[in-house]
Amino acid sequence: MSQHRVVLLLGSNLGDQKKNLETAIKKLEESGNEVLKISEFLTSEPVEFASSNIFCNIALIIFTGHSPVQLLNDIKRIEKEMGRVNDSMASGGYTDRIIDIDIVTFNGLNFSSERLEIPHRKHLFDREFSRILLKDFI
Repeated sequence: MSQHRVVLLLGSNLGDQKKNLETAIKKLEESGNEVLKISEFLTSEPVEFASSNIFCNIALIIFTGHSPVQLLNDIKRIEKEMGRVNDSMASGGYTDRIIDIDIVTFNGLNFSSERLEIPHRKHLFDREFSRILLKDFI
């Protein structure tokens, strides 16, 4: 099975945010992914929606044997297991969330489907917190 280098961004703005991020990392590892590098935690204001809850964010580099869609399915399962109820793709907008995991890059692949776009252009080009976290990862 070939290993793919993937950059993920994780965020949480509900509950114990750092613990939520650490739990998500553990669950990613339990799903057969190898975590190679973890950024520092970074706090940021919500983007594209109003909330008084500040986000805690982190970037990861992982190796995975999964395809992009398989990895997305694992990510959505992890988010649901951790208590995320609103998916921004399904609801059409952003809300507070226990955990959010986004695939930013996947082995240099350009991929687009109804559920997934790689690379994640908003994180690469539009969001300041993402650029800060990703400066040593991309």
